[in-house]
Amino acid sequence: MGGGAVTPAGQLIRACRRLAALGLSPGGSGNVSVRVGDQVFVTPTGSSLGRVTEDDLAVLTADGTSLSANRPSKEFPLHLAAYRVRPRAQAIVHLHSVHAVAASCLADPLPTLTPYQVTRLGPLPVAPYAPPGSQDLADGVAALMAGHHAVLMANHGSVVAADDVDLAADLAEELDSTAKLALLLRGLPHHELPPDAVAGPTSR
Repeated sequence: MGGGAVTPAGQLIRACRRLAALGLSPGGSGNVSVRVGDQVFVTPTGSSLGRVTEDDLAVLTADGTSLSANRPSKEFPLHLAAYRVRPRAQAIVHLHSVHAVAASCLADPLPTLTPYQVTRLGPLPVAPYAPPGSQDLADGVAALMAGHHAVLMANHGSVVAADDVDLAADLAEELDSTAKLALLLRGLPHHELPPDAVAGPTSR
């Protein structure tokens, strides 16, 4: 490739490698997509974020029509539904990272603990449980992502939409760190941020 510009697909692969190196895709789990015009590039079924290549990516239209021989992740309905309700988003990261999954299993929502949580993630609603890859899951997440760019899925993991794939990966990492912090403090006396801090603007 020389010193030329990195393609959107190349940026997707770079983000996948980074997420895997951070340990946020245990067992090869998780999936990532980018939207380029009317096409969506998504990691394929059965792939590992640490090993996937550009040649492995599946290509779809916005309505789910396949444009490549590669089969997309079974979670592709989730990605397409999120793009429909977040028209400015150009990338989506869905992870089964340990701390985010643990937080998604809790009965109570995550407390608001840091200004970074407020400014970067905003409130973290939890979509009701539905089987992975199902249209019910896609619909449940889309209903929340119409008003939030980061969402937990009950007993499943996290999904983040952003303007580009590097930012989406950053936010997914931030979400897992936020969940880890909340889990470390669980059962201990702690201070949550006041309501006026919670009302601050979020960074998309």
